[in-house]
Amino acid sequence: MAAPDWNPETYSRFRGLRLRPALDLLAQVQELPEGAVVDLGCGSGAVGGALAARFPDRDLIGVDNSPAMLTEAEETGHYGTLAAVDAADWEPEEPVALIFSNAALHWLDDHEALMPRLAGFLAPGGTLAVQMPRQIFAPSHRFLREFAADMFPDRFDFADWRPPVAAPVDYHRMLAPVGRVSVWETDYVQKLEAVESGHPVRRFTESTAMRPFLAKLADWEAQAFIRRYEEALASAYPVEDDGAVLFPFRRVFFTLTV
Repeated sequence: MAAPDWNPETYSRFRGLRLRPALDLLAQVQELPEGAVVDLGCGSGAVGGALAARFPDRDLIGVDNSPAMLTEAEETGHYGTLAAVDAADWEPEEPVALIFSNAALHWLDDHEALMPRLAGFLAPGGTLAVQMPRQIFAPSHRFLREFAADMFPDRFDFADWRPPVAAPVDYHRMLAPVGRVSVWETDYVQKLEAVESGHPVRRFTESTAMRPFLAKLADWEAQAFIRRYEEALASAYPVEDDGAVLFPFRRVFFTLTV
């Protein structure tokens, strides 16, 4: 069963926390050749304003496969072109100066083929700049796999599971033959404010990491799954005196200039 379309309102609830890594990545993008700037996996257009401000005289192209997200992105007014296509299938009509992807490519497989393929769409001197969550081994994400496999083994089997995002050194080895590469990893200690109901970390993951799990569950199954998940989160991420939760979140970054 395919996951339902993204919910821009739910995703944007933590807009500031999700935008900061994009700005950190953008700060590492150096001089570019002539050509368009591509926001690959643009979502609701959260990064569009920063890209448009940094590169005001370039065509800004947003690419996403979510109709709901593209509607939100269009309303920002930052994009000259919006393309409704999966990032795995997207190809530009001509070489571009920058492919910028914030928190999108971890949803795609086979990075060994994907990243060099994207680099091949760049003009000489162009840059591929990527940020991806690497939170998959943290309790917030590990619990999802463990509980789903335990409670619903008919639908979830992780025997052949591979992490969607590799270690930083793997990306350096993968991309160094293609061009000049810089790779780094950052742990962001995010303060999630208290919520009216549920654990703050569950409210954070429900719009992203939880989506493919909930898509395969009936309502009553989802409720049981969420109850168990929240009980475990309460132990892994205890509530502070003010009701907030400190939530370390790991992300991997790289820039590749060809």
